[in-house]
Amino acid sequence: MVKYKLTYFDTTWLGEPIRFILSYMGKEFEDCRIPWGSEDWPEMKKKIPFGRVPTLEIDGKITYQSTAICRYLANEAGLNGKSDWDRFEIDMVIGTYFDLHAALASQFHEENPEAKEKKKLAIIKETLPYYYNLYDEQIKKNGGYLVNNALTWADLFITALIEPIEEEMGEKISAKYPNLHKLIEKVRSIPNIKKWIEKRPKSA
Repeated sequence: MVKYKLTYFDTTWLGEPIRFILSYMGKEFEDCRIPWGSEDWPEMKKKIPFGRVPTLEIDGKITYQSTAICRYLANEAGLNGKSDWDRFEIDMVIGTYFDLHAALASQFHEENPEAKEKKKLAIIKETLPYYYNLYDEQIKKNGGYLVNNALTWADLFITALIEPIEEEMGEKISAKYPNLHKLIEKVRSIPNIKKWIEKRPKSA
């Protein structure tokens, strides 16, 4: 049996799509969480490829880069589309998340309290509505999914990452977008993913 060990910080974010896909596949995995501010992190970082997490150890082989890991697992799980065009569309969806993430990162790392709050309001009122509307329309056109009328890892990826975004913003903005909201609920209701959500540790 293949052994999986996921290493990431004690949070959801980019580790959670990997956890979702592994759970969807029914795979047991070691969920190694690095506490925020851990004194061990500087030494751990030296031993990790490019000094970044998440990493996924597969039978002793260390793999890295969250999207590459997700794509590899999705191929095994049958979640990477039915054609090259599907896979192209999946990559486009994932790319839009990282465009969104760049805007979020600017707010997260802002140290000036007034500027931080101003950026947060802009994200809530402008950035998230812009991206959520795009996702909502795409889901509407694709029979309730992001790509070609079928569940793909793009659906799991976006669902997993909307949760920490909205926790950070303190507002469940996705509920205002019916197609997106329905997809999120659908993904979170998949038996193995639901089981994971119920048993996972509470993130710091």
